[in-house]
Amino acid sequence: CAQCAKAWNNVLVSEGIDYRKITAGDVRAVTGKPHEECIRLTFSDLSEDQIERISNATMIEDNRVIAQEGGMLYEGVLDGLHALRNRYPLFIVSNCQSGYIETFLRLNGLEVAFNDIECWGNTGLPKGQNLKNIIERNQLQNPLMIGDAEGDEIAARECSIPFAYVTYGFGTSVSPDLTFSSFENLINSL
Repeated sequence: CAQCAKAWNNVLVSEGIDYRKITAGDVRAVTGKPHEECIRLTFSDLSEDQIERISNATMIEDNRVIAQEGGMLYEGVLDGLHALRNRYPLFIVSNCQSGYIETFLRLNGLEVAFNDIECWGNTGLPKGQNLKNIIERNQLQNPLMIGDAEGDEIAARECSIPFAYVTYGFGTSVSPDLTFSSFENLINSL
């Protein structure tokens, strides 16, 4: 969130838009939604032209700043993903912009950990449809959606698959099938 806040502030300066300083908390408040929606919610008092300019520019600047500075992984995630990869095929479905997942994977040496990825930035589709496409494309028989926000749970329900909620993430869940309080807890339970 801190790196994306920095990227959004960089864009405001480069676009000549006088606005308050964006914080990591501002980014965290909208994380999990499609990038364009995040920008619309955060900058709702700006003109449509400004919002469009910010949205387009932050898609690029987010990826650049993340590639340069990295981000913070939750404890145990790096080793845990490799452990899970040895037992299950792994996939990523996200509402992020194009290139963001690839930047994350490259930065953390996780390119080989995931079988397939899909995101809003590549398709313009909502998370539920992207999840359905991953399931169909990879002929998954018993998938489990693991996520940290209500949008992940909604996507799982749209695809009629179980949802596992990780409580240490960005959002909330209404009625998860499974709940995990840490990545270690998740690995030991699956």
